[in-house]
Amino acid sequence: MSLLRKFLVYTNLRSGMDEYETIHDTIKNNVIFKGTSLWVLVIAIFICCIGINMNSLGVVIGAMLISPFIGPINGMGYSIATYNFALFRKAFKNFCFAIIAALLASTFYFFISPLSSVHSDQLSTSTTIYDVLIAFLGGLAGIIAISSKNKGNIIAGAAIATALMPPLCTAGFGLAHGNLNFFLSAMYLFIINVVFIGISSVLICRFLQFPISGEVEGSQKRKIHQLLTFVSLVTIVPSIYFGYALVQRERFTENANKLIADINVFEGSYLLKNDINARTRKITLVYGGSKLSDKSKKEILHLANFASLGNAKIEFQQGFALNENKENISQADKLKSEVNRLNVALAERQKKSDSILSKTVIGKQLLKEISILFPEVKSCSYAETLSFQDSTKIAVKIVVIESGKKAISPDSKKKVSAWLKKRLQSDKVKTYFD
Repeated sequence: MSLLRKFLVYTNLRSGMDEYETIHDTIKNNVIFKGTSLWVLVIAIFICCIGINMNSLGVVIGAMLISPFIGPINGMGYSIATYNFALFRKAFKNFCFAIIAALLASTFYFFISPLSSVHSDQLSTSTTIYDVLIAFLGGLAGIIAISSKNKGNIIAGAAIATALMPPLCTAGFGLAHGNLNFFLSAMYLFIINVVFIGISSVLICRFLQFPISGEVEGSQKRKIHQLLTFVSLVTIVPSIYFGYALVQRERFTENANKLIADINVFEGSYLLKNDINARTRKITLVYGGSKLSDKSKKEILHLANFASLGNAKIEFQQGFALNENKENISQADKLKSEVNRLNVALAERQKKSDSILSKTVIGKQLLKEISILFPEVKSCSYAETLSFQDSTKIAVKIVVIESGKKAISPDSKKKVSAWLKKRLQSDKVKTYFD
């Protein structure tokens, strides 16, 4: 029980919570967008747009840090949890005004910007269930920080994690260039962030038992809960579908890469280039060398079935072909023959190099072992040669032993010779003592 009590003490959110009045005043002040807050928002939007234009992640992060966007969202969540409808209307009104101001600012920037092609990874329109989780967890961290006495830099981190600024800038880019797909995808990501930051605020405020501002009927509470559930489901369902589609695309790309690794060289044809389009499930293969026959193409398609790519569209293209006429066939054969000859020569040279290296290693190892058994040995030389007798040749291993100050005795010489034959596993070992 003592361990459980300690655990509950360490994990108690209320232990470091600020006064309810202080939290209420902080949230109430942060929902207002006029004067300083409005100017900071517009400046942050311009900074974020420039960061996207210049492909600078640091600049975009800086814009998210100074953006006051998360204030009205926490205000709406807090007002729903405490049934403070006056504060909710105020927060919602200011939030809508902030969105319009941000869209106008980002659209204006991208309309006048000479850099019409945006290369930044921040200009992303893909939305999945993972974005829902990030928004929810970031919102939890943000509202916990606001309700805490020691806020630290948690609020700034939550603002970066939930990424409210880049989607609005992307939406502005879509409006400025008439790209409806960019605009709708970006606004959907923005709505996901807003909804789930707000829901996390509602949950934490309820958990911390913030005081209710006024009398609310049970039927009105049920309507609010039903509306929250409906909005959550409507927002999250498309993201689940997009998340599933993302997983399928990743799996398709992985299987396609495995197939390409197996068909890099196929019956005299060499894969020069490949293109994998996971969205359309299309694989383009450009081959060079021998022209791919219909039989070879069927075999590749058969391999694609084994790689779980049976429903993929595989397009074959010929880069250059060496078997279009007899002259090219002859040239191809000569080229293959020369390549084979060079490979054999390279293998022989490598073999010789390895052999020389291995002799050096054997000589060092022999000296190390002999000096332990026979301390009077100072140095050791090792070599392999051929001994010719009439028409036969015999491989012989030669070991030269040099003694130090103390001479090697005849008995020790016999022992060394016997040990070397056993160590080198050969009777053809010639041992010489210096």
